[in-house]
Amino acid sequence: MSGQVSATMDFLGKLVNFVILFGGLAFVARKPLKAMLAKRSADIGGAIRQAEEDRAGAEAKAGESQAKMSGLEGEVRRLKIAAQEEGRRETERIARTAAEEAERLKKFTRQELEEQVRRGVQELRTYAAARATDLARERIRKRLTPELQADLIDKSIDRLSRPNEKSDPR
Repeated sequence: MSGQVSATMDFLGKLVNFVILFGGLAFVARKPLKAMLAKRSADIGGAIRQAEEDRAGAEAKAGESQAKMSGLEGEVRRLKIAAQEEGRRETERIARTAAEEAERLKKFTRQELEEQVRRGVQELRTYAAARATDLARERIRKRLTPELQADLIDKSIDRLSRPNEKSDPR
């Protein structure tokens, strides 16, 4: 039994030492530990408040973004309508310009054709005059024999010698 008492006493001694050691340690560390836990609780509370504020700010920004998005949809529709109107006006302007250009080209073509016709008529007249001259020259050469030529020269000399007399109409 003495072995049992000694084990119990040994256990009780260790238990008393444990209680004294950790009691003293708790007594010494209580104020710093309490201050550290209070600071940590305050930090966590501040972090929670900051997170709540950030969440509220994010929700407000999300609401603003949603409002901007709905505003952007209206703006996109307005820009699309404006672009369609501008496209229609540009199409009309191009059509007017094309019609004016077509009219100008028609006028230019008409003038060019008239000029070509005028030049063709002039060339035809020149050709006809040259051809008539050539044909007349050929007829004269065929009809004008040396005897007829001598006779004509004599008549011309005769007429020149009588300047006051009227010439023979032929």
